[in-house]
Amino acid sequence: MGESVIGRIGGGPSVDDERRRLRSGPGMLLLTVYVIFTIGAGSRSVYQLATRFEEAPLAYLLSAAAAVVYAFITATLVWGGETARRLGLVACVLELVGVLTVGTWTVIDPGAFPDATVWSGYGMGYLFLPLVVPITGLLWLRRARPRG
Repeated sequence: MGESVIGRIGGGPSVDDERRRLRSGPGMLLLTVYVIFTIGAGSRSVYQLATRFEEAPLAYLLSAAAAVVYAFITATLVWGGETARRLGLVACVLELVGVLTVGTWTVIDPGAFPDATVWSGYGMGYLFLPLVVPITGLLWLRRARPRG
């Protein structure tokens, strides 16, 4: 069950094999990091939006957006398969663009954000992991593409 016709007849990888490939080895570590980031950024932004929205609405909304991106990438790693891998690649590119944009903005104009976002200073408050993780994700998702 769950195998593609090509996987059964042609001896190629099954759909389940394609899904497992994203979560194997380094993919499991990447999945774990994205789960932690989703929970961390999500819970922090929900708290900030609910209790301190007027202090730094843009920063808190950007942190919430980061949490949504992290959750989406987490879902693509869990779902697996070629479509999820491609969606994950797009999401990692968007995440990297967000980190670079917000990181540069906060370095050039520190006063623009009264409070830090997940991506402020390229993720300095998170040991620069928000900058490293999408690059790692891009490399892993490219490596995990189907063979042949």
